[in-house]
Amino acid sequence: MVRIEKSGAVWTVIHARPEARNAINPECGAALYDAFVAFEQDENASVAVLWGDGGTFCAGWDLKHAALLDDVALFDAHNLPRDGGAYGNGTDVPPAFLGPTRLELNKPVIAAVAGAAVAGGMELALWCDFRVMEESAYFGVYCRRWGVPLIDGGTVRLPRLVGQGRALDIILTGRKVPASECINIGLCEYVVEEGHSRAKAEALAHQIAQFPQICMRADRRSVLKQHGLSLRDALVQEWYGGREALLHEGIAGARRFAEGTGRHGDFEQI
Repeated sequence: MVRIEKSGAVWTVIHARPEARNAINPECGAALYDAFVAFEQDENASVAVLWGDGGTFCAGWDLKHAALLDDVALFDAHNLPRDGGAYGNGTDVPPAFLGPTRLELNKPVIAAVAGAAVAGGMELALWCDFRVMEESAYFGVYCRRWGVPLIDGGTVRLPRLVGQGRALDIILTGRKVPASECINIGLCEYVVEEGHSRAKAEALAHQIAQFPQICMRADRRSVLKQHGLSLRDALVQEWYGGREALLHEGIAGARRFAEGTGRHGDFEQI
């Protein structure tokens, strides 16, 4: 159902439930959660790729499962940790139905999107740091038709990516958003030929994994944590977050540059 393939410091987390277009039931959610917690805790892992097997990224929350729930079973059926601990928001926020979408990881995750990433599947892709989509891939709040709300980060992350007006258009209409539109509005960062999303995402992951990781994570953390802060507070946060990287990696890197490594934008020897 969920498997992990490792290549050096890059983990590819594969969700495979093709009989349901990779829709997520409680077992899938728990397995995805466990996979990404393991990725976070492994000192040898630097970047993850999330990919749906069988030509579909994820059709969202399994509505056939949801149809069997009542107000009690709604939460009890999802056997996920209720305390996010170091990776989430704590006990005041219930566990995410989709598994990892309330985890706050210190390492980047790239979504490799083929086919449909709709409803909760779109939310899962939005949780990732950025998205690689195949030409025929698409997003959409298809759960709009059934009165199922976005409760795994969709109403929070989408407007931060594309702006409030565009987000409301996509959320309220529930319309299909093809890859060609996604790349134009900032909802994805790469559009690739059919069948190449995983390879492209993994290539990008390996590129990121080769860089000094303390620095990379400090810059990533500053970007993610500056929302809601004043300019001054965000700059202070950036400085204090970046000091460790500068001391532990930046000065040594500057010395290598001064000695002749990596001149003229060369990324081959770093």
